[in-house]
Amino acid sequence: MMARIWRKALSASLLLGLAACGHDASQGALTETVKPAPLQLQVHGSGEVKAVTATPLIVPGQQWSRRQLDWVLPNGTPVHKGQLVARFSADSSRQDLDQAKLDIRLNGLTRIGKEQDLSQQRGQLGVDRADTATQLAIAHRYAHAGELALARNKLLDSVQDEKFLTFKQGVLNWQLAQSASRGKAELAVIDAKLATLDIKAKQKRADLKALELRAPHDGVLVLKADWSGVLPHVGMNMWAGNPMGSLPDTTHMEVLLEVPQVQAQGVAVGQVVRLHPEGEPTQAIISKVSWVAPAAQARSRSNPVKYVGVKVPLPLKAVHRYHWRPGQHFSGDVVLLDAKRAISLPNVAIDTSRARATVQVEQGGTVVSRSIDLGVRGASRSQVTGGLKAGDVVVISQPPKDAKS
Repeated sequence: MMARIWRKALSASLLLGLAACGHDASQGALTETVKPAPLQLQVHGSGEVKAVTATPLIVPGQQWSRRQLDWVLPNGTPVHKGQLVARFSADSSRQDLDQAKLDIRLNGLTRIGKEQDLSQQRGQLGVDRADTATQLAIAHRYAHAGELALARNKLLDSVQDEKFLTFKQGVLNWQLAQSASRGKAELAVIDAKLATLDIKAKQKRADLKALELRAPHDGVLVLKADWSGVLPHVGMNMWAGNPMGSLPDTTHMEVLLEVPQVQAQGVAVGQVVRLHPEGEPTQAIISKVSWVAPAAQARSRSNPVKYVGVKVPLPLKAVHRYHWRPGQHFSGDVVLLDAKRAISLPNVAIDTSRARATVQVEQGGTVVSRSIDLGVRGASRSQVTGGLKAGDVVVISQPPKDAKS
C-alpha cells in the first residue's frame, strides 16, 4: 500500500510538470509554464544491512601461528552462545612442538656433557696442584740445606725449582678458580636455552589446544572476506590473531546506503527514507537518515564513480518480523522534499554557471534572463523558492539554429 501511494505521488508530480510544458509555435522553443503543484524529490540508493556493533571473531592460537580451516558454519548462520563456529588444524605447530621436545633432550645431553668436562678439568687441576705441592715441598727442603749436605750446583737447582714451582702453584690455583666461574657461566647459558625451549614448548602445547572457535554470545555469523574478496572456506590457510568474521548485535542494525555523488548533494540527517530488501517490496518500511558520510568514495579501483554513504537505522520490530540479517541487500529512496504546493523546474532549464542561478523567461514577446532562488535540488528537477511566479513561461531548451531557419 505504501509503495502504491509513493508511486502515485511521483507520477502526479511528473505529469503536472509535463502538462505545463509546451512548444512555442512562434519560436519553436520547448517551454514550461510555472504552476505550483505537489512536489516530491528523492534519490535512490542501495546497500546492505550492518550491525551498529559487532563482536570480532579472532582465529584462535598464539599470535601469527599458522592455521588451516578444517570446518566452518555457513555465512549468515544464527548461532548461540558457546556454539562451535569453526575448527582448525595446526600441523606446523605440532612440528614445532616436536622440534622443541627434541631440542630439550639435546639440551639435557649437552648439560651432562659439559658437567663431565668441567669435572674432568677440575680433577686434572687437582692432580696437578697436588703434584706441584709435593715437588715444592721437596724443593723447599733442599733449597735450605747446608753446603756440606749438597753440592753447590744441586743447591742452586733446588732454589730455582722452588721459585718455579711456587709460580706454577699460583697459576694452577688461578686456573681452578677460573674453571669454576667459567663452568657456572656455561651451565647458565645452557639453562637459559632450556628455559627458552620450555616456554616454546608450552606455547605450542597451548597453541594445539586452541583449535576451536566458539560463539561468545548469541547472534548471526558474518564471515569476513580477505583482500581478494574470498570468504573463509575449508582448507584455507589463516593466521592466529586475525579476524575471520564477526558476530553482530542484531538488536541494533542499520542499512548503509550508497548514493551516487552527483545526486547526493541534498541528502541530510533526518530526512525520510523508504527501505525494502531487494526483491521484497512488500517488506517496505519508513525510517530516517542518521548519518551522512563527509566525503564520497569509489566502490573499487575499477569503477571511478563515487558514492556517498548514508546510514539508516532499522526498527527492531521490523527486524524480528521479517527476520532480516546482516549482509542482506536493501534498496532505499531518500526523500529530499515532499511539498503539497511548490514551484519546480527541470534541471536542464537552470543555469548555475554564475554566482546566482538563472533561467530564460518569455517576457513581452522576448526571452530575458532572470535570477532565481533554488531550494532542494533533485536528480531531474529542482525546487524554486524565489524569482518566479505562477504563469511565467520558462524556456527549457532552444531549438537548433537550422530548425529556426
